[in-house]
Amino acid sequence: MAMVESIQRAIEYMEKNLTEDITIEDIARYANVSSFHFQRTFGLLTDTSVAEYLRRRRLTLAAQELLTTDNKIIDIAWKYGYDTPEAFTKAFRRQHGTSPTEVRRHEGKLQTYNRLVIQVTLEGAEPMKYSVVNKEAFTVAGKKRRFSCANDEQSREIPKFWQDVNAEGFTDKLFTLNNGAIKGVLGVCEGTTEEMKSEQVMDYWVATAIDGDIPEELEKLEIPASKWVVFEVHGPMPHAMQDTWKRIFSEWFPSNSYEHSGAPDFELYTDEDPSSPDLYSEIWIPIK
Repeated sequence: MAMVESIQRAIEYMEKNLTEDITIEDIARYANVSSFHFQRTFGLLTDTSVAEYLRRRRLTLAAQELLTTDNKIIDIAWKYGYDTPEAFTKAFRRQHGTSPTEVRRHEGKLQTYNRLVIQVTLEGAEPMKYSVVNKEAFTVAGKKRRFSCANDEQSREIPKFWQDVNAEGFTDKLFTLNNGAIKGVLGVCEGTTEEMKSEQVMDYWVATAIDGDIPEELEKLEIPASKWVVFEVHGPMPHAMQDTWKRIFSEWFPSNSYEHSGAPDFELYTDEDPSSPDLYSEIWIPIK
């Protein structure tokens, strides 16, 4: 429940400051998590990004103001964060399918997005298989790319990263090098350093656990000793993995006392056919 309450506090902060120039860091502070983890959790729970939620809500309130006041369109544009009437009209038309001028004349239909309220509903009829394990620190090695978390960019760009490494046979090489504490190829999310928080970026690794010498062409990352919750994932990619992530944040965390510790988490992939309905994968999340 603590997670749900923290997200709700952040939503209340956003709602009170829709006409202000607020940042992801400002919002995440009210949820008491890093901006990276807030954006990730928010997206999984709501199926939209923080930036998109703010944009939709601002344009919803702008439409209401056009209908109920005589305020100039240019003043409303400025109030909701648009530097020019042209930029405001373009965004307004994209959401509502009509222009501010037409709305002022009571023409056209509007598309309204209401304020979000996070609620716990009766879920979980389908069981989730997981274990809680303690593991000493271990080393992973592979390739990493840095992604912006602004406008949920990382969700669109990480799959392209996987396409690139698969096309060049890099993941096959990682399977042959894998001799460490975790068996498989890993997709590691790292977004916890102060630099990353301030710049709204994250590093994503395609890597594997290696015990011993690291090949020179690979970068390495130390995964700290942690208590982990390990979820089983059954089914083809990417839907099975995406569905499990959503259930973790919408069902498992709200009904358990654990919190994400803030250390890197990762997905574990086997060398089975990724399109197989019987594919087995895992999600590892560090907890406290």
